[in-house]
Amino acid sequence: MHAFQRLVHLIAAGTLALCAAGTALADTKITVGFVPIADLMPLYVAKEQGFFAKRGLDVTLQAIPINPTIPPALQSDSIQVGTVTPSVLMQAADSGMDLVVIAGGSVLTPASKTPGIVLRSGVALKTPQDFVGKKVGVAGLGATLHVLARKWFSDHGVDPKKINFVEVALPQMSDVLKGGSVDAVVPAEPFMSRIVQSGAGTVFAYLSDDFPAAGVMPIAYGVTRDWLQKNTTAARGFREALEEANAFHAKNEAAARADMAKYVKAPPDVFRTLVVPQQASAVTEDHVRFWIDAMKSQEMLKNGVDAKRLIFK
Repeated sequence: MHAFQRLVHLIAAGTLALCAAGTALADTKITVGFVPIADLMPLYVAKEQGFFAKRGLDVTLQAIPINPTIPPALQSDSIQVGTVTPSVLMQAADSGMDLVVIAGGSVLTPASKTPGIVLRSGVALKTPQDFVGKKVGVAGLGATLHVLARKWFSDHGVDPKKINFVEVALPQMSDVLKGGSVDAVVPAEPFMSRIVQSGAGTVFAYLSDDFPAAGVMPIAYGVTRDWLQKNTTAARGFREALEEANAFHAKNEAAARADMAKYVKAPPDVFRTLVVPQQASAVTEDHVRFWIDAMKSQEMLKNGVDAKRLIFK
């Protein structure tokens, strides 16, 4: 009887331990600060289809319209995961913030045909040199599209400092073109398609045509190193949920778009034809070095960034 009682106690202790582990995992609460764009399709699908929940992750999605505010939000722990653009990530890391990328978002390749330079209808610019002295709208000075546009002009023999870049919010680019206050804009999707469809502008060039075959990653999921060290299992589960969401999207296009529609607001006619960018949850050093090199050449980094240290493997 004594041996039997001991066995019962061992089984009970084991059961309690498993329950405690399950409870601890289920208590992993993650607030994701995100920019509501199509590039984050897997995030929306993983949330709506329960792929986070099945891994014991209690994920809340919190829309943050201004990307540069995401690193400070991570630092203050008001969010635990943030969808950061590379320009914001690199500058935050360069300034001393200890951030790590735990997963990638979309990957833009030469086949993506986005982002691009869109001319105002009626403006006749034929070559990159014709943009010297012209006014070009970008979503944020020093932001991703601005960095890519300056790199494109530089690669095509034009000093980007001779182009007058001005800030124009993506949703306002069509109206600003129609108003004639800029000669061109540099939008991403779905805004580029909306501008062209409305007749406000025409595509001059696709920046993506010059992207490397491995692709350019315009957004990724970042965390603080402190949070990562305390939540390594949760970070892996988060990435696995995104990977499952990618697989779901490949087989369930309509359902995935319905999930995305809850977070990305666009007119129905645009949303139906919106191209979802290629996804890649794995981030490579080449993805990171592309941005380091581009930003160094534009004198945007002072202290240097270690590509290896930025990536969670």
